[in-house]
Amino acid sequence: MFPLWRCGAPSLRRSPTLGSSAFHPRTITRCTRPRIQHLRSISRKVEEGVAPEVKASAWVVVPATVLVLGGVGALAYNYNQPFRHTVLAVVRCSRVAEAAILGAIDYKLTFAKSYNSEEEKAVAYSECHTRSAQRVLKALLANGGIFIKLGQHMASVAVLPREWTGAMRPLQDQCEPTAYEDLDKMLVSDLGMSISEYFEDFDPNPIGVASLAQVHVGRLRQTGERVAIKLQHPHLQEFCEIDMEMVEVSLGWIKHLFPTFEFTWLGEEMRENLPKEMDFVHEKRNAERAIADFQNIRTSMYIPEVKEARKRILVMEYIQGGRVDDLVYLSDNNIDRNKVALELARIFSQMVHINGWFHADPHPGNLLIRPTGPGSKSPYNFEIVLLDHGLYFDLDTSLRINYSKWWLALIAPATPETLEERKKYAKLVGNIDEDLYPVFEAAITGRAALEGSWEDVDGPAGVPRARSIIDLSAQTEEEMEAIRNAVVQKEGLLLSVFDVLRKVPRRVLMVLKLNDLTRSLDRALMTTHSTIRIFLIMAKYCTFAVWLDESQRLVNELRRKGLSTMSLGLLWDYFWVWWYVPRYEKMYRSIELAEWWMDTGARAVTAKAWVRGLFTVGGLQGAHKAAAGLA
Repeated sequence: MFPLWRCGAPSLRRSPTLGSSAFHPRTITRCTRPRIQHLRSISRKVEEGVAPEVKASAWVVVPATVLVLGGVGALAYNYNQPFRHTVLAVVRCSRVAEAAILGAIDYKLTFAKSYNSEEEKAVAYSECHTRSAQRVLKALLANGGIFIKLGQHMASVAVLPREWTGAMRPLQDQCEPTAYEDLDKMLVSDLGMSISEYFEDFDPNPIGVASLAQVHVGRLRQTGERVAIKLQHPHLQEFCEIDMEMVEVSLGWIKHLFPTFEFTWLGEEMRENLPKEMDFVHEKRNAERAIADFQNIRTSMYIPEVKEARKRILVMEYIQGGRVDDLVYLSDNNIDRNKVALELARIFSQMVHINGWFHADPHPGNLLIRPTGPGSKSPYNFEIVLLDHGLYFDLDTSLRINYSKWWLALIAPATPETLEERKKYAKLVGNIDEDLYPVFEAAITGRAALEGSWEDVDGPAGVPRARSIIDLSAQTEEEMEAIRNAVVQKEGLLLSVFDVLRKVPRRVLMVLKLNDLTRSLDRALMTTHSTIRIFLIMAKYCTFAVWLDESQRLVNELRRKGLSTMSLGLLWDYFWVWWYVPRYEKMYRSIELAEWWMDTGARAVTAKAWVRGLFTVGGLQGAHKAAAGLA
């Protein structure tokens, strides 16, 4: 017996002769015959061993396919590393590429427009910088990891427009900490012990989080000593290589599509330096070398002792202090902010001009200050603690001496011979030709270019030109705004900035970063001495470096050739160097005299502030605050 098939209402008609309870037989036959034939066909195929055709609905097939593919994709993403890396590479690369290409197009369109006034043009250019920077910032934050480090590098490049550096600066603080459980697994993997086994006490809340690592405070179980523990984010090791590839690919696309907007140097810098920063054993060696370089120098610099170093784990002496630019902390501990700024200039000038090996990641977060304790070799009542030694650069002798000579040329008055020397050493130091020299000089000094520099390129209008660094007056807001506008408003000058960044060796770019830190800290400390005071310190170190190198070169030449084979020219050079000693000492003493004069003026300014605070702020406490720059 066949099952009853439903029929449509028009197919069943009641028979007029049989009454309301019967159906017309022809109607029943017409309704059931196709169904019966269909069932007989299925029965026959089953008897013959042939599977009947079943038509599946699209409403079932599509969702099922999506679920299956989604499940397979999820399994592959979680358990197949190459597949996961490919997916992440595509997503991360597309974010950066989208932001970069849209920004380049935005620049092209903005620079191609005509404007009714210079003010309208300035606003349009500034808005273009802001839009482009915000696009890139959004992509970097979404990608995280080493892309945060990329943004931090951009924030520290002094010659980029302030819209860019300002947009990237928050990346110094916007880093997500790694969960305690993941850190515990990393310690078990790298040290063979859990956190609770290695440390007697461990604060799970980090005191600092950066793009590559985070720092906790704990106490060693073996000695009970309080230590700072620097732990690398575990996920970086897996994605570091693929992220660096994506950075290079994205920047390569930009260079190919828009050759004038080239940032490939950022990718090259990360490729070279990031593996060093991610190896904490390398950081330990850098710290030990820096300590050795200052071993016989009386300095306020202090570097924490390293207790344990593995590739992803660094345990070091815990230092308690304040930020070097914290005026309240300095005031509470009776630390002279002028001396802090000058000592910072001495430390970094010693590294660059004498040692030829310098800390390449300086920012206020890597500098602490504390009062001196027993056994300190600091000449002052404070110590400057230098942290994070993951990245150092060396300067070979020729680069170091040419850089020192270039600074001496900047300090000398602007005669035709001096102007030629400035451009000569800029070429030797930064691979900079005459057309880009003004931009390079402004980047090095942080000021509007000196007299005679802007020959072929329009400089900031309305800013008086000094004949040398020594002639520079205090930097006014008008000068700072003129420099910013020169970069923002002039397309040719902006492209010149990109050219400078592309041509200058990476080591020199890091020196730019170091110079910028020294100048910015001098301003942040609200020092009462002249703005060129730190340049005088640099001049002393440059003078000593040049003389020391020349004398050492001739002594080595004499030892190699001996007195019997000495030429008249070499003998003349030898006596010239020793004749130069009084001249060198005279130059050195003149710089010291200028320093004394400026320091006397600074003390007078501080005393005047003290008196003002005594009467206007109120009492000795008010006088102390005013002298410390707090009132």
